[in-house]
Amino acid sequence: MTGQSRERAAIASNESEHAEAALRVVVSQRLREYRTDLDWTLSQLAGRSGVSKAMLSKIENAQTTPTLATLARIGAALSVPVTAFFRGLDEEHDLLHVKSGHGLEIQHRGSAVGQRYQLLGRMRFPHDRLEPTLVTIESDAERFPLYQHSGSEFLYMISGSLEYGYGGRTVLLEPGDALQFLGEVPHGPVRAVVLPVRMLSLKAVTSGAPSAV
Repeated sequence: MTGQSRERAAIASNESEHAEAALRVVVSQRLREYRTDLDWTLSQLAGRSGVSKAMLSKIENAQTTPTLATLARIGAALSVPVTAFFRGLDEEHDLLHVKSGHGLEIQHRGSAVGQRYQLLGRMRFPHDRLEPTLVTIESDAERFPLYQHSGSEFLYMISGSLEYGYGGRTVLLEPGDALQFLGEVPHGPVRAVVLPVRMLSLKAVTSGAPSAV
């Protein structure tokens, strides 16, 4: 295989991976939307659809790509056609509107109870350089995890008060404060001073590369 052939194959593989990731995100958003519109819990939907709560949770968190048969069972329970789960997949993605409370719940390694991370949407490749996340901390922890990732990060404090560590430095963040730093330096919360804490995290990462957490 020539160098150009390998490059084309790599590009095709990359585009395929991003297409599948986009599919998972769209399906997860539609599932959460239809379920919450009915005010159903995951357990209630599991009982009505015959799909396990664990599988439903993975689908809602964009951790797996469901089969059409699985979507058909979920759709029947929710009284929506299978095609409804793909709404928005083929639309132009130069505009993303995420309603309040409908961010995608994500799990960070080392995060504990009382710490929530909601991904507020991410453009499709090759325009996926920004990763906005709403961070909520409702309880203090003896030790918070440290993070490292490519690119840079911007934090804006919405409410509460938090000591935030960066390398060997600690900064007190209060409502209205902003902080920018390089993601490759270990960083993360040190101590929650006033709870609950809510802040906006905006990561600028390399296009096509998921940020490490």
